[in-house]
Amino acid sequence: MDGELAELFAFHIPVWEIILRGSAIYWFLLLLFRFILRRDAGSLGIADLLFVVLIADASSNAMQGEYRSIAEGFVLLATLAAWNYMLDWASYRSKAIKRLMEPPPEPLIRDGKMVWKALKRNLITEDELKSKLREKGIEAMDAIRLAYLESDGQISVLERAGPQSGAGKQHDQPAPRRPGAG
Repeated sequence: MDGELAELFAFHIPVWEIILRGSAIYWFLLLLFRFILRRDAGSLGIADLLFVVLIADASSNAMQGEYRSIAEGFVLLATLAAWNYMLDWASYRSKAIKRLMEPPPEPLIRDGKMVWKALKRNLITEDELKSKLREKGIEAMDAIRLAYLESDGQISVLERAGPQSGAGKQHDQPAPRRPGAG
């Protein structure tokens, strides 16, 4: 019994190999997601999504016994967590690293006109864009001053001042009233 328990925590693969394999896969997938699958991450950051996927896979392997020991799974999980933390920390401390890790916002609409080059580059059809605008309650392009594709894949919209939606609807929020103002 003691031998079996010790075997669960023994290393059968060199620790450096586990760290190297985990690091190589992490960086390969991070670069793949960042530059090939630019904005498909939804509201999660790409690094966060990657971290969740890899942690799930590494945990699964460790729990199912594909590693020879639990300790090897712990080393891999710690390696992935360390890379994720270091990238978050570095992105917080350095604007250059943040720009490398997150694509900048890209204008999709300027002054009511679609920016076709940006739509094509990001593989967004006119129908998809109009659908996202309708979800935000915007029916007419001329109501939009600027619309951006954000780094997390969401579309943010800056509307023109006044009722220019084509249907005469006012999209601006009223200014808050001061307490005591009559």
